[in-house]
Amino acid sequence: MKKKEAGIGSMRELVVALIAGLLVIATVAGAAVASDERVDNQLRMAVLPIPDVLPIYVAEANGYFAEEGIVVEALPVGSAVERDQLMQAGRIDGMINEVGGAALFNRDRVQMKIVSYARVPIDEAPLFRILAAPGSEVASVSDLAGIPVAVSKNTVIEYITGRLMASGGVAAQDIKFASVPVLPERMQLLLAGQIKAATLPDPLAFAALQAGAVEVTNDLKVAGLSASVISFSVAAADEKHAAIEKFMRAWDRAAADLNDNPDRYRELMLARIRVPKNVQQSFRIPPFPRGQVPSKLQWDDVQQWLLEKKLLEKEVSYEDSVTEKYINRQ
Repeated sequence: MKKKEAGIGSMRELVVALIAGLLVIATVAGAAVASDERVDNQLRMAVLPIPDVLPIYVAEANGYFAEEGIVVEALPVGSAVERDQLMQAGRIDGMINEVGGAALFNRDRVQMKIVSYARVPIDEAPLFRILAAPGSEVASVSDLAGIPVAVSKNTVIEYITGRLMASGGVAAQDIKFASVPVLPERMQLLLAGQIKAATLPDPLAFAALQAGAVEVTNDLKVAGLSASVISFSVAAADEKHAAIEKFMRAWDRAAADLNDNPDRYRELMLARIRVPKNVQQSFRIPPFPRGQVPSKLQWDDVQQWLLEKKLLEKEVSYEDSVTEKYINRQ
């Protein structure tokens, strides 16, 4: 009898052990699923302290990401180089960059998809301005012929400056550049009269204007020239498609809010965006485009410039690099 009871006891222990094991497996599996779900609903975005990224902060402040059921981490970066390195290392899902930057990422294989414009020149809000030094005799684009314009070489600023000068009638052989890659230094050299002309992005350009610089032209003058874009890695587009759709819905709501009542978000802008002190209350919060991607014409023009500069060796497919499937057209 004792042997039989001992056998039953052993069997009970075995059953209990089996049930416990199954519970552990189920718990681990459930945790893994939950973990995967959390990862699928998380997006990490690299953001420079520029107005173009403001809808991310507005969407966060207004709870739009939470309403969509996603978690968006806005990772501040100090430079475009740092931003791009994070993307190359796979440490971020997306970023605000430029059309040319996406083309360069995809030069060997498609690594990135542009899903929307972030900003374009609208109304009286340019992205870039060509400025002359205070007291300068430069009054028109044609006056810039032969004058080196300070830019960061081989960047979107050089591209835009060259196109603006060409559209203003400056012959190709008379378009000259000076390399001053650090933006605050470029502004200070301009205001001190140590360089005759420079291209700067807003709000830095607007601050330079208020300090005495003279505007020669800006990118409102040429349609389809300037733009910043929202780009995601191909891996994120494959693995987090639903999260990107939700991100874009939240972005679009935030862009609508900014367009309807921009000054409501001035305090938020000043907390997150680098705005020079002399224009913190006067710089106009820019309007944002909605439901648009760069055109093939714009892509081709940027790409042609990159090929001419030998920054690209061969053409990169527009269709592989730009998608409209995340656009909210409501």
